[in-house]
Amino acid sequence: MKSSIPALALLLAAVAAPGAHAQSDLADKRKLCLSCHDINVKKVGPAFKDVAARYAGQSDAAAKLTQKVLKGGAGTWGAVPMPANPQLNEAEARQLVDWVLSQK
Repeated sequence: MKSSIPALALLLAAVAAPGAHAQSDLADKRKLCLSCHDINVKKVGPAFKDVAARYAGQSDAAAKLTQKVLKGGAGTWGAVPMPANPQLNEAEARQLVDWVLSQK
């Protein structure tokens, strides 16, 4: 537990920091999201702006996507599945999802 506190503090500071660069650094270096996703362009998975557009206005989007980040999923964006991310806790996954949903 003690070792996860600095990581969570870094995550929260990066999510709160202004600018897409800080956010993409967090998504890429801390959680490897940008291995398959990009902010503006589809790669293996959808662009974050496309995810934000698809889920805009859905009140349960953040909770649903948090679980997809944690457990993985398939079929929503095509045949390539998104792997589970067991290195994340629920608070970290929710912070990343909230950021992704803000990419409009």
